[in-house]
Amino acid sequence: MKYMYLLALLLIISVCFCRATPAKGVEIVLEAELANRIVAPMVIAVPADAKAQGGPEPDEPSRGKFIWAPDKPLQGGANGDRGYAEFIIDIPSSGKYAVWGRVIAWDGNSDSFWVTWKPSDPDENPQVTKNVQFRWGVAGGNTWHWDRINHWLDGGTFEREWKFEKGESVLAIWTREDAAMLDCIYITDEIAAGGNMAREPTDDEVKAQIMGGKAKSVDGNDKLSATWGRIKGNY
Repeated sequence: MKYMYLLALLLIISVCFCRATPAKGVEIVLEAELANRIVAPMVIAVPADAKAQGGPEPDEPSRGKFIWAPDKPLQGGANGDRGYAEFIIDIPSSGKYAVWGRVIAWDGNSDSFWVTWKPSDPDENPQVTKNVQFRWGVAGGNTWHWDRINHWLDGGTFEREWKFEKGESVLAIWTREDAAMLDCIYITDEIAAGGNMAREPTDDEVKAQIMGGKAKSVDGNDKLSATWGRIKGNY
């Protein structure tokens, strides 16, 4: 009887260890200021730069920096619809993806960007075409918060998602209104849960961006967070 009990216990343990680990979704976590390309008047900034423009000073962004087109939060600012940040991202597997940005929007005159992500989106400059399909209405707030990129259409605001095949893509965050701030970017194919999963990059993810590394997959024990992005270093 004793041996039968031990045999049953060993069988249970064996089943537990042999059970396949559930697949983990893709996570792509990026520092905005480490974009492949930042075109003025979009620039890298620190909280004191925002305070100097007369708005509330932001709380500390991830690693002390963010990007924006600097100006007072006034309608029709001098930097509106000029400049952008561009990220080259290797998509590791085919599927649908959504994007969250860690943002601050002081008011209704500093709460939008344009966003395109090729090749899912066409090769189009929304600052020129004013195509509202690419207009991101940012949720307002004077402290850093996560907001999912959306279509801010004339008939309402609807969350965006993109469909990709495996391979290289180019995500562009274009200035629309001055003083809208972007700290980090979180991308996932676990769209329903993404809003609860969004987070700042880890030290390893930032190093991967600086070094221009390619994908690092999450293993079964969740020891590595995945980052896809060939990013030039500003650290």
